[in-house]
Amino acid sequence: MRLTKFVLKAALNAVVVVPMLMWLTDATFAESMVTALLLSVIAYVIGDQVILRKTSNLVATVADAGLAFVFLWGAGWYLDWTLNMTDLVMIVAALGLVEYVFHRVLIMMDGGWRI
Repeated sequence: MRLTKFVLKAALNAVVVVPMLMWLTDATFAESMVTALLLSVIAYVIGDQVILRKTSNLVATVADAGLAFVFLWGAGWYLDWTLNMTDLVMIVAALGLVEYVFHRVLIMMDGGWRI
């Protein structure tokens, strides 16, 4: 069941992150995919397995958005993308909305807070 949840998270993150990075920056498809996958792994472990279990959907969503901000900023800096603050905030806002809905789905799938 955890693999299904992770695959769902990775797919949702990829649907948001990959096209937005490719549209708003000079990131390649491969760079965008790897970035989305790494972000999904980190956010799933920290945001969904630790924070969401101990707190609320809102707290986990804010944590995921903060993590995404830092991670995407770092990836953009490391890979020398043309990622400005406005573009970064747009990506993180879209991702935050998707994460909020994803957390709601996780909670409903488990009939409570167990993930």
